Amino acid sequence: MFKVWDRLLLFIYSLAIVVASAFVVAVALGAFTMEWLTEVVDQTTGDYRPLQIAVIVVAAVVILISLRFLVLSVGRLNSTAPTINQRTEHGDIQISIETVENLALKAASRSKGVKDLRARVRIAEAGLHITIRAFVDGEGSIPTLSEDMQRTVSQQIEETTGIPVSDVTVYIANVTQAPTTFKSRVE
Repeated sequence: MFKVWDRLLLFIYSLAIVVASAFVVAVALGAFTMEWLTEVVDQTTGDYRPLQIAVIVVAAVVILISLRFLVLSVGRLNSTAPTINQRTEHGDIQISIETVENLALKAASRSKGVKDLRARVRIAEAGLHITIRAFVDGEGSIPTLSEDMQRTVSQQIEETTGIPVSDVTVYIANVTQAPTTFKSRVE
């Protein structure tokens, strides 16, 4: 929910900055007469209340959004990498998501005919959702290779970490092209 809210705020903030920048560029290029600019400034600082209220509200919103992004940027510097926390009779165990991704890559690389592997791990109530992206050499059956990779990754993660795996999704991105080899002839 917060990511959607922050994206909406970022969109509004970016839009406000674009409009303000375009206005400044237009003023610098002489698109507005000096009389018009003087009238706008007089209305903003004078007795024309609707314009004053609009300027104050827009400025306040931009300031609040700026403060939100400032807090987010500082807060993320101190945050730690996402972890999976387990409680045992001897104490707490924390395993980073990066560790689980590397274990998944190691297990997936045992499958014959796969290249350029990438893994993504998400935590859910039912267990880990693991997505493996791979290129294959195209020599064998892709469904068989995928099922073998799913089984291997799931077993390896559960045995190594003790964390249940709810599903392993295998995405075959493409088939790799074997480099063409030329045989040289000696005459």
